[in-house]
Amino acid sequence: MKAQDPAGGPPRPGTSTPRRGRRGGTTGSREDILEAARMLFAEHGFEGTSLRQVARAAGVDPGMIHHFFTGKDELFALSVELPADPEQVLAGVADTDPATRAELIVRTVLRLWESPAQAGLLAFLRGTIGSKAKTALLREIVARRVISRIMASVPGTPEEVALRGSLVATQVVGLMMVRYVVRLEPLASAAPEDVVRLTAPNVQRYLTGPLGQEPI
Repeated sequence: MKAQDPAGGPPRPGTSTPRRGRRGGTTGSREDILEAARMLFAEHGFEGTSLRQVARAAGVDPGMIHHFFTGKDELFALSVELPADPEQVLAGVADTDPATRAELIVRTVLRLWESPAQAGLLAFLRGTIGSKAKTALLREIVARRVISRIMASVPGTPEEVALRGSLVATQVVGLMMVRYVVRLEPLASAAPEDVVRLTAPNVQRYLTGPLGQEPI
């Protein structure tokens, strides 16, 4: 039986060339992991879901998750199937002064929705509406990866900041739904600068302005 040429010739019969990079794995295992992750994240949220739970639900060894994914953050992001990465979209927002942040937030939302990503965003929102599991995932991603960046360094107690973040979300999500999904006129056809001028003041009030008098 011929030995392998030490200069790099073909391997001898009955042997195989060692694989480089990641270990082999079936596509089915990866999809099983993602499906299990979607189910658990929807039911328990990000913090309430562990990689061991995902592995158990998918019927795989926990090490298989690290074979396909870098960690829980990547697994969560891929299980939600977002058409755009919030970290990239919102880059720089957290570094602006909260007292003047609203215009940048609205412009960022409009820039994203006026981009080629609009078709994917529409498909994502329409596929989410009516599905409890997908709505739960959307709620988790908005709270963890969107609102947390928008509300960074906003003054107030944790409870107040959380309330303000929810109120900001009503404006931002409402704007997306009315302008791009429902397409209610005249907002649907309004110039982006007009949309910024009309909506940013209310977003800013929810960010840092007075929220109204306390009940007596």
